[in-house]
Formats: sequence, C-alpha cells, structure tokens
Amino acid sequence: MPNSSTTDTIVRAAIHPGIGIARIGNSTTGYFIGPEVIAPQPQNASYYRDPEGAIKRQAARFRVYGYDAAGKVVGELTADNARIAWTAHVVNRKAQWYRFLAALDIPEAASMSCIRRNATVDRRDQLAIDPGPRSITGKSVSGGKDHAFTGGKFKATEVPLGEIRTDAAGRLIVLGGTGQSGSPSDAPVYDPADPDSFNNANDWYDDTSDGPVTATVSINGKAIPVDPAWVVVAPPNYAPDIISWRTMYDELCNVYVEAGMMKVPDPVSFATDVLPILQRQCNLQWVNAGYAGMFGKGRPWDFHDAELLAKLAQVPSGALDPYRELRRNILNSFRPPLPSVSEPPAWPHVWPWIYGDAFGSFAETGPGNMLPMTGLQYAVIKHWSDGNFVNDWPPAPPPAAIERVPLAEQPAMLDQAALHFCLADTFHPGCEMTWPMRHASMYSAPFRIRHRPPDQPAADYGAQLTQPLALQVDGPLYAQEPGDITRWMALPWQGDTAFCRSGYNPQFDPYLPTFWAARVPNQVLTEADYKQAIDPALPREQRLAAFNRRPLWLRALLYPNAPVAAVMNEMIKEFGALGIVEARPGVKDDPEIPEVIYVESIASEQIGQRAAAASNMLRALERPPTHLEQAGWASEAQFHEFRRIRVRG
Repeated sequence: MPNSSTTDTIVRAAIHPGIGIARIGNSTTGYFIGPEVIAPQPQNASYYRDPEGAIKRQAARFRVYGYDAAGKVVGELTADNARIAWTAHVVNRKAQWYRFLAALDIPEAASMSCIRRNATVDRRDQLAIDPGPRSITGKSVSGGKDHAFTGGKFKATEVPLGEIRTDAAGRLIVLGGTGQSGSPSDAPVYDPADPDSFNNANDWYDDTSDGPVTATVSINGKAIPVDPAWVVVAPPNYAPDIISWRTMYDELCNVYVEAGMMKVPDPVSFATDVLPILQRQCNLQWVNAGYAGMFGKGRPWDFHDAELLAKLAQVPSGALDPYRELRRNILNSFRPPLPSVSEPPAWPHVWPWIYGDAFGSFAETGPGNMLPMTGLQYAVIKHWSDGNFVNDWPPAPPPAAIERVPLAEQPAMLDQAALHFCLADTFHPGCEMTWPMRHASMYSAPFRIRHRPPDQPAADYGAQLTQPLALQVDGPLYAQEPGDITRWMALPWQGDTAFCRSGYNPQFDPYLPTFWAARVPNQVLTEADYKQAIDPALPREQRLAAFNRRPLWLRALLYPNAPVAAVMNEMIKEFGALGIVEARPGVKDDPEIPEVIYVESIASEQIGQRAAAASNMLRALERPPTHLEQAGWASEAQFHEFRRIRVRG
C-alpha cells in the first residue's frame, strides 16, 4: 500500500480485474470471493456451499491500483489512502436480443438469420431487466436498497440481479443473482414444434447479467483519472479447480496478439507457455471419461509424468536433439488453426477432443465442427517443436494468494485469474461469454471492454440479425452498454447446461468429443467409487475398476424417456443440488491412482439418491451397457429427440 510520500507520484489509476467474473448460486446468504490468482488453494465443497447445501454465489472483487507517469505500479489504493466511490450497473438483455443459433462470425453462418427473441412483443424496453446503477463508498458497507440491484423488471415481474458491497479495505464486491429463471405466463422452456426455441425460450428470463464498473478516486483531495472495468455474472462453476483446455484469457491474448496489442512470448517458456497446453488435457480426466482414458495417470499421454516432462523440456544442444521427433509428434497431434489445407480439421480424434463453434448448427463434415488451436497456441507449440524455447521446468510453486504476488505483477495477475477460470472452447454459445469476445473492436485496451456512452442510443438492427449486420463497423461488436455481453448467451442458461455434454456420436465414442467439461462436467468419480479406489484392503482389480468407473454427472436428471423440456425444467429446479467436483487425498506412489483425486460431492440427499439409483440401474444390467447407455442417454427416444435439436445439419 503506498504511503503519503509515494501517492504523490500517482498520476492515474486503473480498476483490476479489467473483466471480473461473478457467478450465481442458489444460496441467499453465503458467498465467496472468486479466484484472484491462477493457482489458488483447492477447497472442499463446503467452501462453495452454505450449511443448507445451497451453492454460494461467487463474488467479483475489484481493486484500484495507482500508476506513475512511467506506467509503473505505485501501489493499491484503498479507503485508507484515497477516497474511492464505486458505481456498478448490471443489466440482463437476453429476452430483448436475438436468438442464438450459432456464432455469427464463422464461415458457416454467412447466410444465417437470427430472429428476435420474443419477436411478437412490441415494447422491447420491457424485456430488459435494468435496475439502474448502484454506488457505494467506504469500508465494510453492505445491505440496504441503495446497494441492491432490485427494481428491474421483466415485463411486470421484478427480477433481482444481486447487490454490491465493500470489504474491510473499501474494495468493491459485486454479487449476482440467485439462479431465478422463469416465465410469468408459464410458457414452455422449449417448444418441440420450434427447434430453434432451444436456448431461446420465449417469455422467459434468468438472472445472469453484466455491466460496467467505474470509480471516482481522489488522493489528498485531488481527483485522478481511473480506467473502468466490467463485471459479468455467469452460471455456477461445478468444477472449480479444473481449467479449460483454452481459457478466456488464452482467447483474449490471441485477440490482442493478432491486433498488435500484445506480442508472442519471446522466448517461449516451457513451463509457462507450453506445459499448460499439454497438461490441461490431463486435468480434463476428472470431468470426462474419454480424457481419463488417454491422459490420466499411467496412461499414454500423462503430461504430469516427471520422466516424460524431462524429455519434453530438454532444449536441443547443437546437433544433439534426441526428442525432436517426440515434440513434432505432439505438434502434429493438435488441430492447427483454421483454415488448414494440411489436415481435415473436423477429424474428431485430433487434439483437442472438443467440439467447435459450428457443431450443432451445420453439417457435421465441415471444419468448424471441431475446435482448432488459436494462432497463438500454434505459434507457441511450433516454436517448442522446433527447439526454440527455454527449459524452466520445474517451475517455482505459483502464489496461492494475491498478497503473495509481487506488487508490480498484481494487476496483471488479477486480470488473468478472473478469465483463467472461464471457457473459450466452444462458442455455442458457451458458459460465461461467447464469440463477440474474440473481436478486437470490443476493447479499448487489453482486458478493457469498450464502454458505450450513456447518451449514445443503442442501434436497432431490425427484425433479423445477420452476419453482415453483426460484423459491421460500429455494430454490436463495438462499444458496449450494460447487458450487452451476456445478451448473446442461452436463455435460460440451465437448459443449455443440461444438454451441452459429450459423445453425441456414441458409436464413435460414448464420451468424446465434449463441449464444456471443465465448467459443466460430463462424467465424474463418485464418492462411493472414490472410497473403494483408495481402500488398500480391497483387491487391486476392484479398486482400479472403481477408479475408472465414471458415471454421468447429470445422471439424476435423465430419468427414462424424459423429453428434453422435462430435463431442462429439472435442471432449472435442481441446479443448486448437483455435484461439485472437489480435491481429495489420493494414493501415494501408485502407478495409476494419483496423490490428489477430484471427486463429485453431492449436497442434496434426494439428488444423491436419484444419482445412485441411476448408477445402480446401469451396473445391474445383465449385459455390457451399450454405447448409448455409456454416453448417459436414458433412452433412444431421448437421444434422437435431442440430436434433432442440437445437431440440425
């Protein structure tokens, strides 16, 4: 914290993180602060649930840092050394916006037209839930109508969007909604006669939101300019310690490199740049059974294996390069950036085993159906493959709290950590934010969303949104107003979460490819199987069978022959009761069972019983389960109904 002598050198300030992430939860009392470093200490499920078992809301905390004329960080500004008045304004515009059918910036969407949600409603203003801005100043302030995002309505129904608080140092804390999704008229969440109503329920609302975070700051009575931030209120994170193969931070770094705002790392670091691209595939073993089969401990591509890593980290010495072909094989295992003429990018067995933006909206043979590397990811792995990198493995342990990060690095760490736990794998539409985020026109600077002035009216794009309209200069991908980031997302979010899963072609693989397993698990290790896996008194074959038995995370909701709408309604009702994947002690020095294991923890007794019954039903079969059953589909009818919706091409 700067003292009175150093604050004199501060000429400007900035709010960090530039894009903060809050998450809804169904707890009305408990909350926790979202990650402020990229490797926080793992927590058990009680950290994320209140005493009644409800999911706590994740709060986004914002800080102000002062900078000198040279752009160096002088220190954090708090209520002890500055006067800080915060303002936040979150809005939900989903029902007012256009239907999401696909990312409108991909080639496959060139001729796509998206009609408005609630197209027959003339009073478009009554579809936006806008409580107005809220301001706060001081230490440990909370409560009261002035600090709550109340008063905003969907038609005549009030929908609270959360609140603001300050902590003991006067930093801003933003809390989102409690997971309220509904329809004032009891309209169906999905209309089978209108397949495009999936993700686009008419006369429905939810309580996700987004908007600007600003502050006025004065030091010793002198006002200084402050760079603003943005907050996004997203759905819960059901696997808090599992990092996506491509994070939103990775995606934005690629955007900024392509726009000339950032540079490709030089030199490439094995530990910082290369290893995450490899190891995140291993981390997905805890949320997807297919990844566990190839990237788990003792499996062919265990990128946590010390012997393998020593080879991959070895820098060539002159003409001596014994592992060049190993590095090249790994490079060639990845799907290159699009367009690629060297390899069919839609092959599902090429890394990563993740669906692309086009999957679910267009013919499955196109290249956009599988996720490629970004240009930055490819450049990093190519430099490494060619032997142009620094061997800095093993790295020093990362800081587990922001206070342990050197002052000069804290703002950048806050910017990264907030987006490190967000997805940028498949924008169909995604979990927190979607495809507009990969356009440089959205930003005034790295990690700073471009704000639209309040006196500048929003544009009207007509009855249908097309690719030319979406991508036009000064169109919806430029300056943003409150609610503009989350308006592109699924409505309500629970329906998409219940069905964006894995293994949509079970004959190829019941578990692969996948969508968003790092935030919405596909298959998990249950509590019962975990106890068997670590029990040394049991036969090893039984322990390994239990460890590798990964039932569907959503098994409690997919009761036999349930239609799609019924499953979506169950998710809306029960989202707070589903399992959270948490770290548990594993087995030391075992060739196949790690020392740290991630296990599903279910707080609801009813959901736990239903989940156990679903698991036991499959295990009680007097025959091996079919690929369809392994993939988690309750019936052929359910599978084909959803294929008709989700895969239209």
